[in-house]
Amino acid sequence: MSAADASAKSSSNPLLVLGKITSILDAFSLSRPVLSLSDIREYTGMPTSTVQRLVTNLTSQGFLDREEDAYRIGMRMAYWAAPATRGMEVIDVLSPLLKTLRDTTGETACFFKAEQHYRVCVAMAETRHALRREMHLGKVLPLYAGSAGRVLLAWDPELMDAVLKDPLEPITESTITSSEDLESVVKQTRTDGFAITVAEREHGASGLSAPVFDSAAGLVGAVTISGPTLRMPLETCEAWVEPLLATAEHMTRLIGGRFPGEA
Repeated sequence: MSAADASAKSSSNPLLVLGKITSILDAFSLSRPVLSLSDIREYTGMPTSTVQRLVTNLTSQGFLDREEDAYRIGMRMAYWAAPATRGMEVIDVLSPLLKTLRDTTGETACFFKAEQHYRVCVAMAETRHALRREMHLGKVLPLYAGSAGRVLLAWDPELMDAVLKDPLEPITESTITSSEDLESVVKQTRTDGFAITVAEREHGASGLSAPVFDSAAGLVGAVTISGPTLRMPLETCEAWVEPLLATAEHMTRLIGGRFPGEA
């Protein structure tokens, strides 16, 4: 079989074509919503001719919309995506992604929401390690201690003001008890887009968290990876920032959300 015949056969195989289309669509994200053909080619690793052909077809069918010399996910996709989550609670939509994050890191993945002056674990995928941090659905924790609390405060100034009116009681030797210090780390969390803490709420425990937003760019909650510092020293937490942020972005996209400042 000649190279041309092999290429033609590959192009006509529906599963192979579907895989290539998926690769192209996966190239887009909330942080890179608009891509040129060269961007798509670089991300997918596919030949220029293949990218041009598939992008042209995707645009004609409404999967992509053209924006001058670049492309973005087509508005038609929103109509197809809406029925996927209609009638489902947000937590039901997000839970499978917690399991994926748990399987990626091996540690417990949780989702926290703010309730008055506390944070509550509303969903989780527990680690399979025998040694684990104690966590359960419905667990109520203080907002001023731990990475999830920092995230929940960072995008809710009114809640931050309310928390600062109460004393910041020490829980461990590493708990922040100064209003000025808490304001500083919360401000840094908003700048970084995530938070990492060690032993703030529990000795020998680490956590890292990132925000998830709704369609109005309002904070829905915080996705968190937590575990013993023995397995999660600072270097490991830093290495997991990328999968954490990817999960938070995926969650935001899945519920039709957007990040603050985006049009």
